[in-house]
Order: sequence, then C-alpha cells, then structure tokens
Amino acid sequence: MKKKQTYAVVDLETTGTDPLVDRIIQFGCVLIQEGKIVSRFATDINPNQAISKQIQQLTGISNSRVQKAPYFEDVALTIYNLLADTVFVAHNIYFDYSFLTQELLRCGTPKLKIPGIDTVELAQIFLPTEKSFRLGDLSESLGLIHDNPHQADSDAQVTAELLLLIEAKMRRLPLITMEAIDHLSQQTGMDTSAYIHHIYEEMKQDIQPLAKEQHVVSGIALRRKEVPLYEEKLYGKSSFPQKKKAKEKVFADTIGYRSEQSRMMNLVYEHFTNDENKNLFIEAATGTGKTLGYLFPLSYLATPDNPVIISTVSIVLQNQLMEKDIPLANQICPKPIQAVIIKSHRHYIDLQRFKATLKNPIQQKQYALYQMGVLVWLVETETGDLDELQLTNFNHIFWRDVAHRGIDFLSDQDALYQEDFVRFLYKKIRQSNVLIVNHAFLAQETLRELPLLPKSSYLIIDEAHHLPDIAGKIANRQFNYVSFKKQASLYLEEDQLFDQVNQIFESETQEQRLLRIYSKALNDLVEEFSDLFYEINQLFNKDHSSNLEAMLLTKPIFDHLSLSGETSIQKIEILLTEMQEIQNRLNQSIVNALEKYTASERIIFVSLLQFFERIERLADCFAIYVNEWHPRWIKEYSITPQGYGLLALNDLEASILPETTWYDRYQRILYTGGTLKFGNDKKYLPNKLGLTDVLFKTLPDPYDYEQNARLYIPTEAIAISQANATEFSAYIASVIQELSQEHDRSILVLFTSHEILSSVYYRLHPQFLNEGRDLLAQGISGSREKILKRFAHSRNSVLLGADSFWEGVDLPGEALSLLIVTRLPFENPKRPFVKARYDYLEEKGINPFTHEALPKAALRLRQALGRLIRSDDDKGALVVLDRRLVTAKYGKRMVKALPKDLVVKEESLTEIASELKEFLNK
Repeated sequence: MKKKQTYAVVDLETTGTDPLVDRIIQFGCVLIQEGKIVSRFATDINPNQAISKQIQQLTGISNSRVQKAPYFEDVALTIYNLLADTVFVAHNIYFDYSFLTQELLRCGTPKLKIPGIDTVELAQIFLPTEKSFRLGDLSESLGLIHDNPHQADSDAQVTAELLLLIEAKMRRLPLITMEAIDHLSQQTGMDTSAYIHHIYEEMKQDIQPLAKEQHVVSGIALRRKEVPLYEEKLYGKSSFPQKKKAKEKVFADTIGYRSEQSRMMNLVYEHFTNDENKNLFIEAATGTGKTLGYLFPLSYLATPDNPVIISTVSIVLQNQLMEKDIPLANQICPKPIQAVIIKSHRHYIDLQRFKATLKNPIQQKQYALYQMGVLVWLVETETGDLDELQLTNFNHIFWRDVAHRGIDFLSDQDALYQEDFVRFLYKKIRQSNVLIVNHAFLAQETLRELPLLPKSSYLIIDEAHHLPDIAGKIANRQFNYVSFKKQASLYLEEDQLFDQVNQIFESETQEQRLLRIYSKALNDLVEEFSDLFYEINQLFNKDHSSNLEAMLLTKPIFDHLSLSGETSIQKIEILLTEMQEIQNRLNQSIVNALEKYTASERIIFVSLLQFFERIERLADCFAIYVNEWHPRWIKEYSITPQGYGLLALNDLEASILPETTWYDRYQRILYTGGTLKFGNDKKYLPNKLGLTDVLFKTLPDPYDYEQNARLYIPTEAIAISQANATEFSAYIASVIQELSQEHDRSILVLFTSHEILSSVYYRLHPQFLNEGRDLLAQGISGSREKILKRFAHSRNSVLLGADSFWEGVDLPGEALSLLIVTRLPFENPKRPFVKARYDYLEEKGINPFTHEALPKAALRLRQALGRLIRSDDDKGALVVLDRRLVTAKYGKRMVKALPKDLVVKEESLTEIASELKEFLNK
C-alpha cells in the first residue's frame, strides 16, 4: 500500500443478498486520505424491481423514493472510476465487494481488482472487549454518530470513522504487540494483512516509547499490575450509626435517608454482631436499596483477615456490585470497602500457555483472530479475566489452549510466572475485605478437594431464592456416550494425544508402559459401554426407545437388567479402577518433573490431565448410577438418535446447606432477595435449604401498587386444560393482536412452553412484518442479550419470552409497561425429573403440590410482576390469560402472594384494552 493511499469506505443497501437476482438500492462512499475524510458520494438507485416490506422497514428506503433515482447502469462507470486506485473498505467486505463486482460486470465495466480490507476483522482484533461487532452496536458503544442505520451514506460515514478510530488505536499500541499481530495477520481476509503491515512499517519509522503503565515480559507487552494495599484509618474509631440522625450525618448529601433501608442496615449489623441465630432471612423488595442495606453495616466489620463473602446469582450482578454499588458505598462508609470478584481459575488466561500458542500457531483464521485480539487485550487488562472479552461461548480450541489450569501447572522458572493473573488474584484477595462470588462458585466449594474461599464470620447470599436450583444444577452429572466415544477415539488415533504424550515420555519406559496399558483399557471401556447401553435399551419398550425424552431409571426397572448387562457393569468398574490408578501414577510423574518440560509439552499434558478429570467424574457418576438407590438420586436415561445412551444423575439433597462442606465455615449467614416467601409462608425457602432454626424479617414494599399497577384476567379466556396446542396458540395470538393494535407501546409476553411460543410467533410474524413493527422471540430472534437490547431501544416492539425472561429483566419506565402471562408458570408434572422430585417429597410426607409446585409458580408470577414496577415512577399492567387464577381454589393463594394493594380485575378483553389506555396514559 502506498504512503498516501486513498481508502474508499463503501456501503451498499440492496433488495436482498443474492447478486444474481437482487439489485442495489443505495450506494454510499467516503474517501479517506492521510487520516482524514476528504469527500463523500452517495446516491439512491432504482433497482427496477419491488423493494420488500422487510427491506423498506430495515433501510427506510421506499419504492416511491427510488422511482426517480438513476438505474445502476447510469452510475456504474462513475462508481468504477471513483474506486479506481483506492483501497476498498467495508464492514463485512465479503458481501459489499462481491455484490458490487457482480453488478459492475453486469453493466459492462471491467472486473473490480482493487485491494480490500474488512473493518469487522480489524474491530475483532483491535477492539477485543466489544460486546458485538455489528456496525450499529459498535457505533453506539464507541460514541460514533449514526443517524440512519442501514442507509448506505450513514453506514459508510460511520465505517470510515470506525477505521480512523481503529488506526489511531493501532498506532498507540506497543511496537512489539504490532510486530506479533503483523506476523499473525496472514490469516486475515483479502488485504487486511497488507494494511496492518503498512501501519506497522510506518510505526517502525517513528518508534514511540512504551507508555508508563505498560511493560514487556518474555516478548509480550502487558499492562502493569499493582495490588492496592488495604488501608484503614487507625485514628478516630467510628461506630455504626443506629439512629436516623446519626445515619443522616454519615450519608450527608450523598444518598437520601430511607426508613426501610435503615431498618435493614440495623438488622444486618445486629445479626453479625449480637444475634444468636446463625441464619437471618430478609425479604426486601426491589427499590428498598438492599445492596447498600448490607454493604454499609458490613463496612464497619469486615477486614482482609475476616472478610465478608457476598454470593449473588450471576456474573452480571457481580459486576454491578463492583462497578456501581461498592463505589457508591465507599462514598458514605467511614471504613473502606476493598472488593475483588473471585472466579475459578478457568475464567483467566494462562500467559505461559498463551505464549506457547504464539510459538506454534495453528494455521486457522479464527484461531489467529483470537490470538491477535488477546495481544491487544493484554495491554489493557489488569485481571486477565476472559469474561472481559464478552464472548457468548469459549468452545473454540484456542480458549481450551489458553485457559488457566491452576497455579500448580505453572513453571516458576518462566518470567511470566510473576505476571500470572491467578497469582495476582490471590494477592488481591489477601488485601480485600469483600470477596464477591456467584452462587455456582459457592455451590462448587462442596465439590473441591480444597476450598477456595476463606473461613469467615460473614456470608451474604443475595438473590437467595436462586440458590436451591443452582446448587441442584451444579450437582447434576451427565455421561454422554457419543461425545465420550468421539473424544476417546480421537485421542487414540495416530499422532493424536496419546501418541504425543508417548513421544514426550521417550526416555521414560515405565511411563510409556503405563500409557500403553491405559490406552488398551480406554479402548475396552468404550466397547463395554456400548454393550451396556444395548442392554439398558432393552429395559425400555420400543415406544420409549425412539423417544428422545429422558426416562427415569428406577430400582425395579434396573433389577431386570440381563446377565450380560451385569457383566458389563463389573468390567466397567474394574477398568475405571485400573485407569484411575494409572492416572494417579502418571499425574504424579508429570507434576514431579514439570520444570523439565517445555511450554508446548505442558499444553499437551494439560489436555491429558483434563481427560483424566473426565474419567474421574465418569467413575463417580457411574458408581452412584448403578449402586446407589437412595430416593435423593434421580437417574435419567435417554437414547440419542444414533441409539446410544445418555446418563444423567440429579441429587435432590444438593441444596441442603448443612450437608455441604462450606456451610460450617461461616459463623453467620444473611439470605436476602425480593421474593423469599410464599404469601405468609416464611418456611418455604428455609425448608428447601434444609434450615430449621432461622430468623425471618420482611421489609414493606416501597411501591404504591394500588396507584401504579393492575392485574387483569380476561373473562373470555379459554379453559387451558381443555384446549389443544393449536387452539391455545390461536387464542394467545388473537390477544396479542388486539392489545398491540390498541396500544402503540412495547409488550412482553411470557410463555411456559417454547413450542407454543414458536407457534404464536409464526402466526403473528407476517402481520408484524407488514406493519413494520418488531416481533422478537426467544430462540428465534438472536441471543437473550441482543433481544433485550432491541426491545429496550424500541418504542413498540413485542417480545415473546420463556424461562429466563420471567425474571432478571430490568426495563424501567417506558421500556415496559404491559406484560402478558399466557399460562400460570407451573412446572410440567409429567416431566420425569419433576415427577421424581414430587415422588421424593411424598415419601417424606410432604404434599408436593402445596409445598413445592404452588409456591414455585406463585413466586414466578410475582417475579413477572416485578418486571413492571422497578422504580417509583413506573406504571404497569399484567394480563394473565389463565383463568385458573380466579377459578381454582389455589388461585386465591397465588393472588395473596402478590402485593396486597394490587388491583385485580376480571373483564372482557375489549374492556381491558379500553381501561389500559386510560390507566397507562394518565
């Protein structure tokens, strides 16, 4: 590329994606020279074919608008000459470049042969922490003005600004980082690599010193890390302010005094200093300020030697604590809160393993894109937490190659040992008085040989109603034979894992012998499982065998297993025992001589040890599956389409806290959340957690539900128990149609069945498309995060959601004021797992409907209502299409579990639509 190169940043809008039948409707181009935008060119184009409603809605370009525009034949030569001798730039160049080339050829110009670079790939490399690389999302995140998304002139302008922003960032990077990226960029598309090389060569001509917050270790530029020391004022000892005046003095003008929040602060302080009860439950509705309600009193108590552990439900809420709640608390707390988020080591990058991938890079485009992105990220990150990269999953082989395996697998002779992120995390923990984890991490403490969390006087479980389900999920174990066979067969192939390990053990004959025995045992194990699953399949009738749904494997069924099946079980147990013995010996041998192996060899060992862990988990799961018949164990068996088995093991006592290894390590525990009780029943959650001696406090709801909320049940709603899926879907679709036509506002519709949700979506989709109104559906319209973002930014979209959309959706104010619940959220009692859980409760003399099904459904309904009222100014209506709420005996109990001032009305849908207009527009 030339020194004074011209870049032509291009965007097209088209009638579709196929250049053979579709046509361009708008062309936009922005020219850049020497880092500045020098000119713009844009024109509408008459495609000589109809533009679909969907494209009109997306672009805002109508059929009437393009009628007066030139045909592409009229402007083709102008565009060709405009682009001559430039570098073509586009966001997803593969579409724009090929489509434009095809159209130019159709109109008789020579083929487009200019170089091209892709800003999507550049953004993935140089903006690695962005949530999304769609142009609209990038422009919003980076503060680029994007007036008319999906119009070529606006998109080309924003893409040009994006290119300039990325180039400026490239030039600020350390030269050693750019050198490594230049080397890896050969895998990028078209001429993106030549562009990166061009910038790198220019940077070499004017070498800049490293920024003071950066340094180079072992050939990799990193951000410097410092552990802030915990500092507490030793003079002027401050005591916790119990009374209103004392609190107001401390709060000053930073936060206002709220009586219920103040009461919670006092309850928390009292519990952790004087209370005889180990367990305190505080139900505090959204809007109480519960996070500050526990942070403020604990700031007077927690120290790095005796820190408070806060467990919350998700990584999102962990980050909210760190970024929003703790900085606010530190403005009012006389004693500092120094917090750190703790995750298991696999969430962090292992610098030694990453460096090994740079020495022996895999020649694959996505692998190289991740490597380059990580090189840029390492100049910015202090934590090395992979979640900062905001990827939806880490399934790619690259992440398996670089994820941390724990400090035992590090070489302390490597210069990067001192920079290791997990070691840095442990140093921060020693200087922090608040340790933040999520429920999954806390529940996993029971599965760890050594606990990762310290003993403490203070544990807070926030959003505590999620703990039983999460503890159950963590305890769930599965064995997928197809996946196991596939992995084992791959590792046993020539030049694969066991061959690679054998080569590393070239001079260790004993280890090689053990590896040969292990490989033979693994082969036999795969065969024996195949035989066993054939025999288990015979226990279920042919109707079940063709059904992919899980079947319960009970003792009476298992007792009919054939003699061949029993023999296979015995052989599998012997093989697993033998393999575990060999694993222990090989593991010890590797650990003892770890220092003599290269980083590349250690990566191979990590794959081997991960496989060893899989065998350990399989052995544990299998032993319980075939030998333990206590009612607490639910054993599910399903058959894959290939006819192979899938084992699942669930522990119904996983949420019994006194049975866990971590419960006794905490002197006092606070459980808090917005929905901890069912109506007046305060024992529901404590019973699920196996706790009997507890103190339970409820703080009044701060919202005025009488003024700001309504619950409607349509009188003409169909009887759900008598309607089939088609009738029910048609009814739901008709309600959504009527309410959406009457109300030009966003509507959230909650389902209990994905099948019904999908059916309703496809019934409504054509009409919404014609109206140019967004209809979003879980599992159809993209990821949960993407759907919620579109919904929040839309004025009148309709979102169909199930599962996770029942709670944790924070859309205050105008974003959500109308919510439809299609069916009361009971679990399906016919599902094998649910049925087995109910049987287990019955055996213990507990009525599963009144003590499990009903409270769970009522709490979900209450959480759904909680989506509407999230602040004092919110107004909202809940429409329930299930008349059992008013006709069934248990319906009254469910209504009682809702806020007592909530206005409940039974009316026709027409009356509801009319009343809603007046109520929501007040």
